[in-house]
Amino acid sequence: MNKQQKKFILTGLILIITGIILGAFGAHGLKGKVSIEKLTAYETGVRYQLFNGVGMLALAGASSLFRFSIKPSFWFILLGVLLFSGSIYGMTVQELMHVPVSKILGPITPLGGLSMIVGWFLILVQVLRQKTE
Repeated sequence: MNKQQKKFILTGLILIITGIILGAFGAHGLKGKVSIEKLTAYETGVRYQLFNGVGMLALAGASSLFRFSIKPSFWFILLGVLLFSGSIYGMTVQELMHVPVSKILGPITPLGGLSMIVGWFLILVQVLRQKTE
């Protein structure tokens, strides 16, 4: 395992572990305390975090097949998860804390989604450009 693979594996595992913890918190700690709409959005944040965590593990396993750097994608994907899922988590718990953060966090959510898209799209473009044997 090289340094890049280790970074992807550790990041993927951290995203998955925290996604499971946050998912359990949402299912047990938030149910009945926040609106159904907020809980549904929260579950979407958890789902995207988990998917990207699994994706990071897949990239670590496939990285030896690439003849290009996936480092920029790593940062776009990680930033995307933090912005997208993190902003959704923040907007969900604002109901419990009575702190109005939607005006700040609301515009961040789509930026996080765009960052994830860019990260995965960069890999797609590089794979399409890579010559096969």
